[in-house]
Amino acid sequence: MNLPLPRRILTRSSYPELQRISQILRSETVGGALLLAATVLALVWANSPLAAGYFALRDFQIGPAAWHLHLSLGGWASDGLLAIFFFVAGLELKREFVAGDLRNPARAVVPIAAAAGGVALPALLFTLVNLTQGPAVLKGWAIPTATDIAFALAVLAVISTHLPSALRTFLLTLAVVDDLIAIAIIAVFYPGEMHLQFLALAVLPLLAFTWLVQKRIRSWYLLLPLAFAAWTLVHASGIHATVAGVLLGFAVPVVRSAKRGGPDAGPGLAEHFEHRFRPLSAGVAVPLFAFFSAGVALGGAAGLKAAFTDTVALGIVVALVGGKFVGVLGSTWLVTKTTRATLDDGLAWIDVAGLALLAGVGFTVALLISELSFGDGSPHYSHAKVAILAGSVVAALLASVVLRSRNKHYKQLAKAPVVEP
Repeated sequence: MNLPLPRRILTRSSYPELQRISQILRSETVGGALLLAATVLALVWANSPLAAGYFALRDFQIGPAAWHLHLSLGGWASDGLLAIFFFVAGLELKREFVAGDLRNPARAVVPIAAAAGGVALPALLFTLVNLTQGPAVLKGWAIPTATDIAFALAVLAVISTHLPSALRTFLLTLAVVDDLIAIAIIAVFYPGEMHLQFLALAVLPLLAFTWLVQKRIRSWYLLLPLAFAAWTLVHASGIHATVAGVLLGFAVPVVRSAKRGGPDAGPGLAEHFEHRFRPLSAGVAVPLFAFFSAGVALGGAAGLKAAFTDTVALGIVVALVGGKFVGVLGSTWLVTKTTRATLDDGLAWIDVAGLALLAGVGFTVALLISELSFGDGSPHYSHAKVAILAGSVVAALLASVVLRSRNKHYKQLAKAPVVEP
């Protein structure tokens, strides 16, 4: 009697899915390079004799105070530009759950479990390191929970690894779920002073935007004012304004049903908006946010010593490097043991370990949460930024060593033909 083959995880996606993932990865890789460049520029400028000019530029305020929008340029970057990033994240999340790998429970369970483990364990480790430091410090528990996919892909580009498509898809899907968890954390645990009347008013432009995109109306002069109104009202409500970007992304249809569209049924507006806004997000919004957020005066050896004697910094580094690694790898291993699944042919646990280390590259959302946790001007905030950079670099270096050691094997796998799963 023939026994059924065990179910495999990290298998190749279908060819159309591979094409879509490859297109996303190309945009994010370029964005990652710009992100790195912006970070280096900010650090160099903030630690140069011209540092006063950097901080004056970052803190320069502009915007109408009557609309609660008299913000510094750094504030516009974190509240405004990152809303574009989260809008694209909302589009990608919806596409993954409606038309991507996450719509299939058998394929979704691994990246969802890996993302959950990669959020829970870093948060736990940070909390344990800072358990005796009081609630003001413990507010930073969520800082090391996010993976920066653009930064991670930039690392892959630098080390020139031929990482198999299944592993790249796994990394991207893990980061997508990670973003969803981060969005929920920001909305629930990091609200400002709440003004529910503005939140109620925000529903009106959001509903109008939703109605228009469901009708496949893409006129910018209709959609952009509604999106800006929703963003402004959410910002005024006390909920972080980037949540408005996510809600607007969720409103965009992914597919057009055959019942409504007849012979024209097919992709919805999400694909169109992704093509338009992903380059803006990866190439402009995120690098500018990094430029205004990553600049921290290190203060030489004494400043670095002060940073790493702060348990906030220690907790972040331990959580990013060790917590992400154990959380992602351990959760993936646990899925195989509880479902009797096995890795796909040609893959080994060392490959998953390399990705688990790479997941410790946290930057964009980590910087945002550190600002929400401690506020600009707090020494913990400066120390957190140093730790995010240090932990991300250490995680990237360790991942590079592991994945580069497997590059010869990856080249052989790349020669195998693509087979529909």
